[in-house]
Amino acid sequence: MQADPFAQLRLLDVQALDSTLRRLEHRRSTLPEAAALDEQTVRVAELHDAAGRVETELADVGREQRRLEGDVETVRARQERDNTRLTSGAITNARELDSLQHELETLTRRQSDLEDQVLDLMERREEMEGRLSGLQASRTEAEAEVLRLSQARDAAHASIEVDSAAAVTQRDDRAAGLPEDLLKLYDTIRAGTGAGVGAAALRARRCEGCRMDVSGTELARARTALPQEVLRCDECRRILVRVTDSGL
Repeated sequence: MQADPFAQLRLLDVQALDSTLRRLEHRRSTLPEAAALDEQTVRVAELHDAAGRVETELADVGREQRRLEGDVETVRARQERDNTRLTSGAITNARELDSLQHELETLTRRQSDLEDQVLDLMERREEMEGRLSGLQASRTEAEAEVLRLSQARDAAHASIEVDSAAAVTQRDDRAAGLPEDLLKLYDTIRAGTGAGVGAAALRARRCEGCRMDVSGTELARARTALPQEVLRCDECRRILVRVTDSGL
């Protein structure tokens, strides 16, 4: 294949812009702000779930506390009723009196047990409310960080879009007028390489595509080749463009 030497040099400009676009795309897909945002979003969800579990536990404890407090009130009412009977002098039968006193002792123990359970539940509620408050504060901080990271990610995306649009415009400008067969070969080679490089300069007797020194045989052929002949690197098969410091 043959192409004007100046067209081959312009192909290096196209390659440079394609490499810039590739770097910008890689940056877009690996933004640290996006990765941090994903992590922080997961953290918000985890904190939300944890707070929800504590709220459910608090509701259960609250119901149990209210039930026990109701039992305490029932016991107290029964104690008051028995004390009233005991002090009224209406009971004269010794057996009935002993039974009533025994019931009062039992009620007193029952009340003490119930009040101890209520106190335990109140302590549990206090600990859980403190835990819930901490989780809610952490979630608020995490949500603020999600907002900050979202804004940072969007700003980074916008900057990349501006740079990409500029590079595309320049790329189209440099590619305009290049021989169709040269561009087709270049695009084919680019698509077949993992690095996305289809053309490289021959500089200081080295291919800048694969970073390998060009063999003596290939250098001799490059020296005698017509300026318009399109050279290929023997190692990586990329288009090899001769420049002023090729070392020929």
